[in-house]
Amino acid sequence: MSRTFVIIASKAVTTPFNLNDLAGSAGRMDLVCRFISQSLFISHGVRRDSTAYAVLKGPPEPVKILRFEGGEVRYLAPDERNIAGMINKALKAEVKCGWTRVSPGVYVSRMELADLLEELSERGRIYYLREDGVDVDGVELINPVFVAGDHTGVSPEDEEIILERCSEIVSLGKVPYQADQCVTILNYLLDRRAER
Repeated sequence: MSRTFVIIASKAVTTPFNLNDLAGSAGRMDLVCRFISQSLFISHGVRRDSTAYAVLKGPPEPVKILRFEGGEVRYLAPDERNIAGMINKALKAEVKCGWTRVSPGVYVSRMELADLLEELSERGRIYYLREDGVDVDGVELINPVFVAGDHTGVSPEDEEIILERCSEIVSLGKVPYQADQCVTILNYLLDRRAER
């Protein structure tokens, strides 16, 4: 079973940034890096069945979407700075139509959120993570595509796009977790289900 994680990073910049200021001038790129790390990495390895997407909506050239394929990725370590360096490389790339490969398993695109979700709906079921959703424990997850907001949440416009395409709104409970923490919990739940 594949698993896909999407973060909508409303403030994350869309041009190269200072690696020494991920949480500031880069628009909370630290959150994006942790999200990607938790989506892909396990102890001493990479989840080959996992893909992470980051929808960067910050200045000056929104929207850019990054894709990290666990089954293909090379030259990537789980720390924030290494992932940020790869994101910088992707943001420097000349983006053509569709997906542009910048490194093994790392791609960048100029598509919009609606187009991405349309593409991902062919890969599996889309689940929108929101605190008031149905408890994920009771939901059958089939090739799940989880969509989460960043520390500011999801804009009303983006939420409308997500709601038009999602199978279900799911929740990890009433505690407001950070997006990367949600990924860790979801990977744990999916791993436990796979063991049964």
